[in-house]
Amino acid sequence: MDILNRLFEEHFHWPVNRIQPLQGELGGSGRKIIRLSNERSSAIGILYGVREENAAFLEFSRHFRKHGLSVPEIYGEDLNHGAYLEEDLGDTTLFKFLTTNRSGETIAPTVADTYRKVVAVLPRFQVAAGRDLNYDVCYPIASFDRQSVAWDLNYFKYYFLRLAGIPFNEQALENDFGRLTEFLMTADRDYFLYRDFQSRNILLQSGEPFFVDYQGGRKGALQYDIASLLFDAKADLPPEMREDFLNHYLEALGHYVKLEREAFMRHYYAYVYVRIMQALGAYGFRGFYERKAHFLQSVPYALKNLRWLLHHVELPIALPTLMGGFQSMLASEKLQSLANEAENLVVRIFSFSFHRGLPRDESGHGGGFVFDGRSLPNPGREERFKALTGKDAPVIDYLNQQESVHQFLASVMSLVDASVSSYRQRGFKNLMVSFGCTGGQHRSVFLAEQLAKHFRATNGVEVAVRHLELEKLGK
Repeated sequence: MDILNRLFEEHFHWPVNRIQPLQGELGGSGRKIIRLSNERSSAIGILYGVREENAAFLEFSRHFRKHGLSVPEIYGEDLNHGAYLEEDLGDTTLFKFLTTNRSGETIAPTVADTYRKVVAVLPRFQVAAGRDLNYDVCYPIASFDRQSVAWDLNYFKYYFLRLAGIPFNEQALENDFGRLTEFLMTADRDYFLYRDFQSRNILLQSGEPFFVDYQGGRKGALQYDIASLLFDAKADLPPEMREDFLNHYLEALGHYVKLEREAFMRHYYAYVYVRIMQALGAYGFRGFYERKAHFLQSVPYALKNLRWLLHHVELPIALPTLMGGFQSMLASEKLQSLANEAENLVVRIFSFSFHRGLPRDESGHGGGFVFDGRSLPNPGREERFKALTGKDAPVIDYLNQQESVHQFLASVMSLVDASVSSYRQRGFKNLMVSFGCTGGQHRSVFLAEQLAKHFRATNGVEVAVRHLELEKLGK
């Protein structure tokens, strides 16, 4: 943190007085993302130990700004310490804008207009700015070639198919992977491939899109990025909107390259499949392997996209084993259970110590309620309770005897109940509620457990509880 404070002060000539950790692992990358601010200014600090990836982001950012593209300004950097400081573009992602302005399949016209703006900008990255980009700084590889495809397909095979228990003939699947790869390589791949062009990597300010997270960019085919956006799993765009946005993209692309629609579409859905498999591999690795359950919430939406593709698209090449694997995924009881769970609102309840900082939100939704229990009577001050926690009967009995605790919980439940009702009506899937106290051992634990008990009897609500301080103490 000291290095980010120094970069901030060097740029703004005024010290930091507020530090706010943002999503701890953006997309599972391991980067620490921190908002630094004072009364005058705000910036986003990044701490990440992979020098080559940091260098790629910094060079790409300066190059894209030179081409007039809306990407963050770089305020300062220290590659030796894995740190850089960039413009703060706010918290409203395209995904957040979409989810707060839709009701089921009905999406507000303002969202559709924003998507059209976004897809119209994409060719400027791919073609106009891609022509004179320094591809020597690309990390980990300079082009989306056979090796890149193999990485993505094997990621899908080993971390999704295997861990989800989907049966397949390894050699036959490898033969299909080989045919698919050869076909993908016949597309023109002399353009900038953003690599992760999806709704969470696009921020909105006054309705205008700004773009981040292109550090994995490399040379590649035009089809990949538009496929990433339109088949972004949890965005769950209706097919007719995907078609509208694709047409708008192709119209904008026509101002930069001469490309017949038929030629573009010949490879388009093959890249859609590859992007979906890459995403499923990531969901499997983070969800099945690392047991970060919220990543699995995207799986049902990816399966929905696969179901649509299997019913509406016929590729120019035969991939019988792969297509059979997709059919098995759609029939899997294990994966179907994920689909059923995805219909529920997940209320994630945390207890924590204020001395350790607020819990991190790993869902990508920016966090939620934070309640301060330090005004309540503290069992930790009494010797008989010091070795116990808010889950132990003597502490529970003590707190249940305090009128102030009941008043506090009544207020909390009134607020959270209203949000749960609204979230369920609007189709939201995540709500985060955190309780803090001094040590994170007694009051906050008790409050978290009481709220969890309250919601476990509610249909359509799934409860997940974590006691952060108790986890550190091994209790």
